Amino acid sequence: MIKFEVLKKHSHSSARLGVLTTPHGKIDTPCFMPVGTQATVKALTPDDLESFGVQIILGNTYHLYLRPGHELIRSLGGLHKFMNWPRPMLTDSGGYQVFSLNELTKVTEEGVTFQSHLDGSSHFISPERSIEIQQALGADIIMAFDEPTPYPADISSTEKSLKLTTLWARRCKESLHSDTQALFGIVQGGMYPDLRKKSAEQIIEIGFPGYAIGGLSVGEEKNLMHDTTAYTAPLLPEYKPRYLMGVGTPEDLLQCSSSGVDMFDCVMPTRNARNGSLFVKGGKINIRNAQYKSDPGPIEPDCPCYTCANFSRAYLRHLAMAGEILAMRLLTLHNSTFYQKWMASIRKAIEEDIPFNLDWSNQTEPG
Repeated sequence: MIKFEVLKKHSHSSARLGVLTTPHGKIDTPCFMPVGTQATVKALTPDDLESFGVQIILGNTYHLYLRPGHELIRSLGGLHKFMNWPRPMLTDSGGYQVFSLNELTKVTEEGVTFQSHLDGSSHFISPERSIEIQQALGADIIMAFDEPTPYPADISSTEKSLKLTTLWARRCKESLHSDTQALFGIVQGGMYPDLRKKSAEQIIEIGFPGYAIGGLSVGEEKNLMHDTTAYTAPLLPEYKPRYLMGVGTPEDLLQCSSSGVDMFDCVMPTRNARNGSLFVKGGKINIRNAQYKSDPGPIEPDCPCYTCANFSRAYLRHLAMAGEILAMRLLTLHNSTFYQKWMASIRKAIEEDIPFNLDWSNQTEPG
């Protein structure tokens, strides 16, 4: 299903350079996966993604189950063919969206009853149902159905959630009937180190080809998120991929790569772009600001993206202020290129064994 090789370890941190091989191709790690919630990375084409080095994208089980439906996607050849994406793909389990998008949910040991955010209709997803949907979608990597722990949460409710996540992980593994898909287990445990350790031990005992750290970037302080990641990552098997779900900023990617994380995803580069917020070395700019009204320069002079090669800040601000659709596309191209270039520079620093500069406020390169 998949093969993961650690090619080199960083002598200055816990970072590792690796390669993850899937049925649809290889992925250089550490990597960042753009989020294609509804079978599209918003404002970008598959050719765009490949042009700036994207090797894997993420699709969302919850949204695709509700619209257009997993059986329709299966009948049209699976998610890869449906959206014309030839490279590797990961689908999340839908658990996070079930809990975050629905105020009215009923959780039992069997699964979760919830209302669609589209039309209010009632639905039920169990671990078995989540795997059934993901098998229909056909991603290379699929995720166990879990109960994400909110923040803040007391130790009692966190432990209860942990137990349910372990039970569901076992049922997910028993339900998988595919020789082309790899199922990753998810470690929960909130912000409690003892519970993180307990969850990791239980999920590892079940046995998966890869492991994810869930329940972070849910409102906790940045330092707490970094510390929890740094504590949890070494608990996971050394020679299997480690995936930190829903994280994050360029600073987060560097910090957590240094803790031994191999895979990341987040809506931040695309969502920020649609709001005019652009990533540049050491920070962000908002293209809507008046200071860019007559600025003839690109977003970033040495950026290789199509946007920076062809358009001024003044023009991009004009598009954003006028509400033009092209603004979303051009700004998303920049942010998405920035993220892939950033991950490539992290991999280069590991390969050349250069110490990381973890001060994002004064950052030009990771090393």
